[in-house]
Amino acid sequence: MSADIRLADALERVKPSATIAVTTKAAELKSAGHDVIGLGAGEPDFDTPDNIKEAAIKAIREGKTKYTPADGLPELKQAICGKFLRENGLTYKPSQVHVAPGGKPVIYNALVATLNPGDEVIVPAPYWVSYPEMVLMAGGEPVIAPCGPNTQYKLTPDALEAAITPRTRWIILNSPSNPTGAAYTKAELRGLADVLLRHPQVWVLTDDMYEHLVYDGFEYWTIAQVEPTLYDRTLTMNGVSKAYAMTGWRIGYAAGPEKLIKAMGKVISQTTSNPSSISQYAAIEALNGPQDFLEPRRKVYQQRRDMVVAGLNKCAGLHCPTPEGAFYVYPSCAGVIGKTAPSGKVIETDEDFATELLETEKVAVVFGAAFGMSPAFRVSYATSTEALTEALIRIERFCAALK
Repeated sequence: MSADIRLADALERVKPSATIAVTTKAAELKSAGHDVIGLGAGEPDFDTPDNIKEAAIKAIREGKTKYTPADGLPELKQAICGKFLRENGLTYKPSQVHVAPGGKPVIYNALVATLNPGDEVIVPAPYWVSYPEMVLMAGGEPVIAPCGPNTQYKLTPDALEAAITPRTRWIILNSPSNPTGAAYTKAELRGLADVLLRHPQVWVLTDDMYEHLVYDGFEYWTIAQVEPTLYDRTLTMNGVSKAYAMTGWRIGYAAGPEKLIKAMGKVISQTTSNPSSISQYAAIEALNGPQDFLEPRRKVYQQRRDMVVAGLNKCAGLHCPTPEGAFYVYPSCAGVIGKTAPSGKVIETDEDFATELLETEKVAVVFGAAFGMSPAFRVSYATSTEALTEALIRIERFCAALK
């Protein structure tokens, strides 16, 4: 007889990642011989630039394969300080920088280091699937602030004010957003900052992972840059995954007040410890090396965005706004709810829509309920133009077949 392991009660509050589940399901169908087009994963199809790969190979050859300080190499922290000053006008010291094996651990380390039971974290919706779950795992309570199409999926000052209570510890901002691609202008951040100045107990965790992926001349700002008074209670998070096509290298980083960074360092020292030494040397080259590849890639993403928005808006029952950044669109599928799929299944939810689309046309998307706002779905256009073209044909065909 085998004993039945007793799982933690806290895990009952946490849902598995819907984006990973969709990607896994698509991979299973592919391995079974189906012609699946995966539009679920937020992963660039571009390769890591050669100079970054060469820096990693050089580090291996030089034997730089040992443990590093738990929260990052001094040289990488210095490169991160240089990035924040050069691109965001923010001055940090290496002692104010935290490096972790990916963006998720950065956020989780910050939450674990600061939340007590009952503490609240404001999460604007639609949200990245992991934000509320990490708050729950850290012992806090996510407070969802809905941001619908009428506000371009962005949090307004009034909505922020309404969500704040005496238990509020953090507001999580993500610009450009996963899943909507919505990005906050300087004026919009100014409005949020004015509210936050009235509530000194609320800290800001800003996830700037898609900073370099903005379109149509959009000018990027981060909130501590807009309101310097918030500098001492803002954790500015970023990473090399998206812009530098380094998802598998697993390097995320953040800068903030020394007391917070020290506490996060304590967390990482007893959990993952340091990110891969080789990945850290690659990240140094990414931040310090040539940046000229960013603009051509950004232009390709913008072309894909325009193609996908136009294609989805041709589909019966769908409406797709044009986002300012990232590599996602978040079309509404309200117009297909209540219709019947070729299988005979009635489309009652956006999850039904995504499931039937995958089963019928072998196109994988992520349903909107996973991001806290329905009925909608997320499409990642971080894949080839050829795959996107075929996917749009299939989605239009599927929508036309709904009765």
